[in-house]
Amino acid sequence: MRYSIDASSPTPPFEQLRTQVRDAVADGQLSAGAKLPTVRALAEQLGLAVNTVARTYRELEADGIIETRGRAGSFIAPQGDVAQQQAQVAAREFVERARRLGLDDASALELVRAAQRG
Repeated sequence: MRYSIDASSPTPPFEQLRTQVRDAVADGQLSAGAKLPTVRALAEQLGLAVNTVARTYRELEADGIIETRGRAGSFIAPQGDVAQQQAQVAAREFVERARRLGLDDASALELVRAAQRG
């Protein structure tokens, strides 16, 4: 996911970034378990102060959109009801494992379809 800041916008940069992450989660571009860039890396990429990105992450965490896991980093939090949250986590774990095993996305999807057929 690429983020951008419009320096000419009256909306503060932290709010522009917060809105972009929130919208990406809402439309499925970012799913539960997706790792976000470090505060320092994102600040450097966007040309922002580290404190600006840190504020964005704090507000996203307060809103339940992301969760911070200490030194492991910040991740998109599961959204929706408990069953939906667990399914999102399971899907993310499956994708990560399939990719580690060298499967392409089409092969991984076929495995899911086969499992659904029983």
